[in-house]
Amino acid sequence: MTATENPPKKYKYVGTRPVRHDGLDKVTGKARFAADLNLTGQLRGVLVRSPHAHARIVSIDTGAAEAMPGVKAVVTGADFPAIDPADSAHDEAINNIARDEVLYNGHTVAAVAATTLAEARAAAAAVKVEYDVLPAVLSIDEAIADGAPIANSTNRTLFTGDTEPSNIASVGPFQRGDVEAGFEAADLIVERTFTTKAVHQGYIEPHACIADVGQDGKATIWASSQGHFAVRSKTAKILGWGTDKIKVTPAEIGGGFGGKTTIYLEPIAVRLSQKASRPVKIVMSREEVLRATGPAPASKIHIKMGATNDGELTTIQGTLHYSNGSAKGYAALTGAMSIASYRFPNLDLMAIGTVDNTPKSAAYRAPSAPQAAFAIETLIDEIAEKLDVDPIDLRLRNAVVEGDPTAMGAPHPKIGFIETLEAIKNSEHYNSPVPEGVGRGFGTGFWFNIGEQSSATVNLNEDGTATVITGSPDIGGSRASMALMAAEELGLDVHRITPIIADTESVGFTDITEGSRATFATGMAVVNACRDLIEQLKERAAVMRGVDVDQVAWVDGAAVIEGPPSEGAEPVTIAEITGAAKMTGGPLTATASLNAAGAGPSFAAHLADVKVDEETGEVTIVRYTAAQDAGTAIHPSYVEGQMQGGSAQGIGWALNEEYIFSGEGVMQNAGFLDYRMPVASDLPMIETIIVEVPNPSHPYGVRGVGETGIVPPIGTLANAIARATGVRMADLPMSPPNVLKALNNR
Repeated sequence: MTATENPPKKYKYVGTRPVRHDGLDKVTGKARFAADLNLTGQLRGVLVRSPHAHARIVSIDTGAAEAMPGVKAVVTGADFPAIDPADSAHDEAINNIARDEVLYNGHTVAAVAATTLAEARAAAAAVKVEYDVLPAVLSIDEAIADGAPIANSTNRTLFTGDTEPSNIASVGPFQRGDVEAGFEAADLIVERTFTTKAVHQGYIEPHACIADVGQDGKATIWASSQGHFAVRSKTAKILGWGTDKIKVTPAEIGGGFGGKTTIYLEPIAVRLSQKASRPVKIVMSREEVLRATGPAPASKIHIKMGATNDGELTTIQGTLHYSNGSAKGYAALTGAMSIASYRFPNLDLMAIGTVDNTPKSAAYRAPSAPQAAFAIETLIDEIAEKLDVDPIDLRLRNAVVEGDPTAMGAPHPKIGFIETLEAIKNSEHYNSPVPEGVGRGFGTGFWFNIGEQSSATVNLNEDGTATVITGSPDIGGSRASMALMAAEELGLDVHRITPIIADTESVGFTDITEGSRATFATGMAVVNACRDLIEQLKERAAVMRGVDVDQVAWVDGAAVIEGPPSEGAEPVTIAEITGAAKMTGGPLTATASLNAAGAGPSFAAHLADVKVDEETGEVTIVRYTAAQDAGTAIHPSYVEGQMQGGSAQGIGWALNEEYIFSGEGVMQNAGFLDYRMPVASDLPMIETIIVEVPNPSHPYGVRGVGETGIVPPIGTLANAIARATGVRMADLPMSPPNVLKALNNR
């Protein structure tokens, strides 16, 4: 279902639903992921990981391992250059392989390459590491407690100028207006403290790579990632190399959701390959993925909010603690920045990031926004309930529009929040009776979206087909969206266009596929390259017809001559022009690069009906509807897929997922049997409503759609549970034991 701000602009290809270009390879198993690749003479690499959450490395003895059958190379932190703790690459380098201090259970301390995987595993087990075990800090409360042990001796608090080791990663205030005056003007004040646990992105494909260092000292890497240019630059930095010594070829990616914007294996594989003079392949196990790659951060958020009796939000005050795991980061800042959906005239938020001895956190779909939205949407729902007003009407009264400030103070550009709220309010779901025994909850979400650098090359082939070459890994159907925009520009059937994702030496620099930027920014590069090509096509057609180029128009995939001497002649098709290219000037190709600005923020609104079993605490979702502003849906099926995928992940985060640690900091549920993600039988069909309020900064009005869908589900389900039971859940997950405990404490 699609709702639009205005009658839709008619496009021939944009907005249609062709079969994706890589679809057949994906469903038949032909697509090559990093773990599927094998090279002649390839070795297998295995990592040695810390059994302690926090310890000083006293010594590492690799002698026994090096002497074992099949072993060709062993590396430790001593094989990598030291990096200044003040360097922005320091934490990622240390996270790849520890030097003097291990910071969490599962932290890599050494690696082995051997002829077979079994030999590598046996040798890894023979690496002897002597540790001096240190006190471990395992939560936000432990990190900020008076006299807490220092979790990471290299951490210094960002933005404060502090020079002493600290468990505070960053401190960021956000203020406007007069908060106390806002509370005095309020007739109703609500406040709660919310806690969330670390959760994993849960991509199906484990991290994997192959590295091959040639005799010229240059490394070639094949890896699944969200950005192979970033793999190149990060690997080079950790190795102390120039990027010119590394070529990265992107393999297919089996899910990322932000978790593959960083690296864990590539520098180690390169160093092992360099030592062994053989290709080295490393593939993580599922347990390694959960123990040692970035989960979304845990949080503890206290929010106080005021409102008048007629439903005007007067003020907001709060403290947002986010754990970055074992390294500094910006999780708390992005959490506070994501509070941008309502017009709070008075605002005072303090964002505090913490450091502890759990895995270094990483981006996860709209990073830090779901935790903040959980708090905001719960309190707004509580206000609506206390004032006895419709929860959507309360939000419509306070919803931001173009020009209203975000938490950072910057004004919103053209946005579609109002239209998204109205889409749910007008939906059949919202206007249907609430079934007996069911609670209906509503919540919203916001994400910034970003632009950044992208490049694209479009080649026209001699038969009139086109090849679109970009550097954005396809993690959500971007091949199809690039081809659709090129088809619309050129007037060429979308399946006569082949989208290619090229290696770092075959296409211009392109930033990571993150922040819902690929279809927006890389798509804009494709459009610009196509428009360059059209000018070339018109020039060639003018040569072929012997007319001035000003007489040539491009209409529906062909050059139309306007005026004598060829007016009225048949249009000149792309195939005719490319077929004659040798006589008119040579091959037709165009490249465009840009640093895209004007990414359009995206809003979503979700509605859920739930049943709560009061004997077991189990929450069953009866019906779920998601509405989201896509700007313009280039391929509606993939927009719907992103909305459904984000919703499913948010539901899992809300109801079951959590990292569970022992008292020693060992993850107790490092497998998909015990780390409970939703499966098909846990979910109803997630109904979708695409709202289209075009982003004026994109040729087709695109807004990124990949991230916002995960923001509303937690608040939506918490509100539904409250409506069903009268209990306000403030701690995640809302799993059966936790819900039952809350019900028993009513």
